[in-house]
Amino acid sequence: MRYVEVRAAKDHFGIYLHTVEDVGSEALLDLDEFPPFDPDDESSEFGQLLGTAEDPLAALVMAEQRTRAERGRWVNENVVQDEYGDFIRAGRPSDAPPDGRPWT
Repeated sequence: MRYVEVRAAKDHFGIYLHTVEDVGSEALLDLDEFPPFDPDDESSEFGQLLGTAEDPLAALVMAEQRTRAERGRWVNENVVQDEYGDFIRAGRPSDAPPDGRPWT
């Protein structure tokens, strides 16, 4: 499973791509607890830095361009577990969710 994080730093915003093993269940929704997809690649454990931007909007645009992230799918850090829970309850479908937007 892949997800993108935009993280604020002192003078910029970092864009990180996380690739983790999908080991979740309704009892385990915290993506931070998932193991890296490739345990032999230490850099994947904390996410791959894709770039930096000076402001939040530029960071979102860069993330969308580099990862095909969907503008309508961005959520706050504490909401991602709810979105992942919806995905789990839907049976991990490969097609679009009920709102019609891609899961990615």
